[in-house]
This record gives sequence, structure tokens and C-alpha cells, in this order.
Amino acid sequence: MSHLSTHVLDTTNGRPASGVAVTVTDAHGTVVATGTTDADGRIGDLGPDRLEPGEWTITFATGAYWSALDTVAFHPRAVVVFSVPEGPVVHLHVPLLLSPYAHSTYRGS
Repeated sequence: MSHLSTHVLDTTNGRPASGVAVTVTDAHGTVVATGTTDADGRIGDLGPDRLEPGEWTITFATGAYWSALDTVAFHPRAVVVFSVPEGPVVHLHVPLLLSPYAHSTYRGS
């Protein structure tokens, strides 16, 4: 089981963002995982069992999500770069708060 998960919330409509395609890449741009958010806007098991220390990128296909809702949006994708620290494996949760003209993220639990 991966120690990486995500949750996408559609803050405009006040609901989870289901059906958002997500890609995880390493520092060299190599795709290591893909997934799609479920009905609750979550991917609970995203990626390999362990991400090595270093920089990683999660890309959310937000443009396709808004297009499916017939909504014009500014960002075709949201890109979140994060660091995996040295040391023991900890669960990494990367939530995304989404609207057609903005997005925000934080280190979740």
C-alpha cells in the first residue's frame, strides 16, 4: 500500500471532485503512478509503496474536470511539487482545494 494519498474538493460547488485524473512523477519527469479520484474525490492508494526522499510532482487534470461540468476554467491543470523527507516512512496526504480560477493545497494528515 502506498504512503501517498490525495483528496480533491470542488469549493465552488461544495462537493468532492470526482473523476479527476492524477499523475505522480519523479524529479526526472518519469511517471510512477496514475489514478482517478473516486466519488468522494479521493485516491487513497496513489503510487508505489514508498516514494524515495526527494522532489515529487502530482499533476491534477483540472481542465478536463471543469470541462465535464461545462464550466470555463483558468487552469488546465494544477501542479503540486512536494518533498519527501529522509527518515522513516510517513503517510503523505496532498489535498487540493479547487475552483475554476484558483487552487490551493496543504500538507494533509
